[in-house]
Amino acid sequence: MRRTERYPVKGANSLWHVYDTVPFWKVMKNFIFIQAARYSPFLSWKNFFYRTFLKMEVGKETSFALMVMVDVMFPERIKVGDNSIIGYNTTILAHEYLIDEYRIGDVIIGNRVLIGANTTILPGITIGDDAIVSAATLVNADVPEGCFVGGNPMRIIYTKEQMIERSEN
Repeated sequence: MRRTERYPVKGANSLWHVYDTVPFWKVMKNFIFIQAARYSPFLSWKNFFYRTFLKMEVGKETSFALMVMVDVMFPERIKVGDNSIIGYNTTILAHEYLIDEYRIGDVIIGNRVLIGANTTILPGITIGDDAIVSAATLVNADVPEGCFVGGNPMRIIYTKEQMIERSEN
């Protein structure tokens, strides 16, 4: 179950209420630093932009690949642990706008996590330490520690115990 805060809206769909939700200038500032980080070839610069200007919690030696798109409205709700890899063109969302409501939720990615390329992580998700998320996965539920998951919709491919057994063989 994703953990999100729900905010109902009246009248037009919730995206029409976007600047009631988040200040325009915050979105503009975030957009500029997210785009700079997306194209930067230097991992240390990316992490500096995320920590300093977007107020994200980013662990030591974490790597964001080229073109990663973090949430432009609520990047401060994203936390990534130490020594994790976020793959090429991954999208990490901390909000979603629906017709009658919008939702906001923290995204917590643990230590030593591998996120494959072209993955989308929805708001309110926790990915446990040592987890592996296959490329092109829609992460729509929590990922237990040490598991290997993939697909759309996401499913557990190997449990932590199966992953340990595979590594021993």
